[in-house]
Amino acid sequence: MDEVVRLGKIVSMVRSSESDQGIREALAKALTLTDFRPEAKVRSVVIKPNLCYYWNSSTGYTTDPRVVEGIIDWVREEFGPEVDIKIAEADATAMRTKYVFRMLGFEELAEKKKVSLFNLSEDKLIERKVNVGRREITYSVPSLLLNSDLFINVPKLKIMRRVKITCAMKNIFGCIAAPRKFAYHPYLEEAIVGINKILHPNLTIVDGIVALGKHPAKLNLIMASTDVFSIDWVASQTMGYRPSQIKFLKIARKEGVGNSAGILVHGDKMSDFARIFPKEPMLSVNRFWNVLLRVFKLYTKLAKDVIHPSLEGI
Repeated sequence: MDEVVRLGKIVSMVRSSESDQGIREALAKALTLTDFRPEAKVRSVVIKPNLCYYWNSSTGYTTDPRVVEGIIDWVREEFGPEVDIKIAEADATAMRTKYVFRMLGFEELAEKKKVSLFNLSEDKLIERKVNVGRREITYSVPSLLLNSDLFINVPKLKIMRRVKITCAMKNIFGCIAAPRKFAYHPYLEEAIVGINKILHPNLTIVDGIVALGKHPAKLNLIMASTDVFSIDWVASQTMGYRPSQIKFLKIARKEGVGNSAGILVHGDKMSDFARIFPKEPMLSVNRFWNVLLRVFKLYTKLAKDVIHPSLEGI
């Protein structure tokens, strides 16, 4: 048991109500179950939600501001009111951070809770190269994420046709400063693993209040762990997939980014949430999807337009 905790293999799953108070209570319970202890004094905190587009959290696409608000309250209760807290997001192909913060309620939240909003694409960038298999991949990494005392990853529980699931590790991919991330799409699974070799959130808290399968669904779920791979291993099962068949999880195991042995689920039963998650049909559409994506890439090049994230998968 002690070894499992030290390796960050606990994944907590806690049922929440839809009220603000219910979300705060679920967050506190989920975090308690992870047995998280910071390694040093916490003076600076970065919270990275998933704000991939301008759609409200009720669609299942974006992180609920109420979850982030609950995290802010928890941070101040644990580490004191003077902690510097930043909510951070990077520009994407079809989204600009300065607009999404305003449209999805994060400007209002930042003013209410006296925290900062930060565009990772405007940070001092550090070039990092890693090898995944035989491929060398280069990233522009925001220095903020390398220097904060506490880095909290707040993804959504969603499916994505290109890689099947998007949750903890994929939200770290969203930290890459370059807006046009579809440049990584020819080797997307390797790119997801590569950025997770560089950036290591101390905590991952999954917003599953509204999850997104073949349609949005209210799961009223909060997940938490100190390990991104373990979260994704459990999340993939919740969404109806065999984690061993998720390509980027297979690569992550091979590259030493994660280990599926000894993962423990604490709290509510995963099967209770898996039963109501709106699963995708098992028929593969990847071949058709890849052809369609190439057509849209050509369109954006000629028309100088953007690809909607539901098409691009970013």
